Amino acid sequence: MKYGVCTWTFGNQTLVETANFLSEIGYDGVELMGDLSLYSAQEAKSILDDAGLEVLSLTPADADIAHPDDTIRANAVDYYYRLLDFASELGNPLVSCHGLVTRIKPIESQQAEDLLLRHSVMQIVERAAQAELQVVFEVLNRYETHQIHTHMQALQLVRDINADNFGVLLDAYHMNIEEANPTEALRNTDDKLWLYHVADSNRAGVGHGHIDFAGQYKALADIHYSNPVIVECTASGANPFTPEKGSGWRDQHKQYLKDSLTRLKELETN
Repeated sequence: MKYGVCTWTFGNQTLVETANFLSEIGYDGVELMGDLSLYSAQEAKSILDDAGLEVLSLTPADADIAHPDDTIRANAVDYYYRLLDFASELGNPLVSCHGLVTRIKPIESQQAEDLLLRHSVMQIVERAAQAELQVVFEVLNRYETHQIHTHMQALQLVRDINADNFGVLLDAYHMNIEEANPTEALRNTDDKLWLYHVADSNRAGVGHGHIDFAGQYKALADIHYSNPVIVECTASGANPFTPEKGSGWRDQHKQYLKDSLTRLKELETN
């Protein structure tokens, strides 16, 4: 398996600094933050190529694809279209999709917004298919979004969309909150699990919390998972929506990334 790190967890550090650090400690690539104001695809690709890293996946910036306001929702879908164009220029990484992070309740009704989400995702997936791109829906926890909290809900969305280029992203941190049995969630998702994120129960590095990563890696082996593993840990501290946690956070974050890679590679070979 290839190992990468979500670049948003480095805060305002330059992509050059991030890429050089990850290359030095042995990562294969990144999940690149899809803030299209930060860099062009050509600039990002050049920086990562120079460091010997791949763009394994893209994570979206804020975009509310289930908002009941037609204009807001249309602008969000248009952002995803531009993100897909960006992905094509980068070399076809997996493109992650999810509801707006931080919106934890419907503006109108849950049922109505679930239908809007499905329609928007269908539009995004259809556009991705035209570009020969694969899309994964990221399952988040209830404290980050009001939509799609479990692997079963994600699999239902996959069935509803019914597209060959649409799969699921499960995250050990979010599963720790939402799934009764995270290892079985991985097994049940089976060949629709196209991306796997890791952080420990407290969003620290692997081995710094209580998640059973040995069990999860056994489940990955059982379903013959060979896609990327993306580390998305942050330093300890308040406000889960920013990586910047106060004095010393960068050093702690970097140590977590080193520890995570060591532990995950050990699990893979056991």
